[in-house]
Amino acid sequence: MPEPRVPGSGGEELALSCGESVDPQRLDLGMRSFECSCGETHAVVMDVHPPSRFVPEFLVEVLRETIETDDEFEEFGTPHVMGVMMEEFPEDVVTLDKSDDGTVGYGLLWVTDFDDRALHEIVVELLVELMEHAISHADSADAMTAFEEQMLEFDVAEFVEQYRDERDLETEHDRAI
Repeated sequence: MPEPRVPGSGGEELALSCGESVDPQRLDLGMRSFECSCGETHAVVMDVHPPSRFVPEFLVEVLRETIETDDEFEEFGTPHVMGVMMEEFPEDVVTLDKSDDGTVGYGLLWVTDFDDRALHEIVVELLVELMEHAISHADSADAMTAFEEQMLEFDVAEFVEQYRDERDLETEHDRAI
């Protein structure tokens, strides 16, 4: 994995929350994290990474059907997930818009102070909160009660462990479940 401050072809450095920086040209589409010279591992998310990086595709479809977006993106996706993340942890996420740079392969980049595993757990927790909010607008006390009961049994850390084991994205040709 690349080290921050390694010169790349872009010349531009992204200042990280930890005080270090990284050349965005060094972050490729298959990266989910990198070891920083600050001694920590930082998660890397790009707009081209599907939300199924974090949750199963069937849940992504439910979120897309449920959540209306009012922006330039056609449907709920990774930019929205990371937007929620940035709202909750503004000091721990840096972002870069590279949509005008055709050399990197992505348009938006996020680097977090969290490692990939911690980010995954936080994203799942935030998505559960989003779903709870959506159900609260359904005007069905039964649906809300059922959801709350299911969430009492839901273990985020266990879900993330199992999902990561099943998903096991090792190459750019792997697909989420």
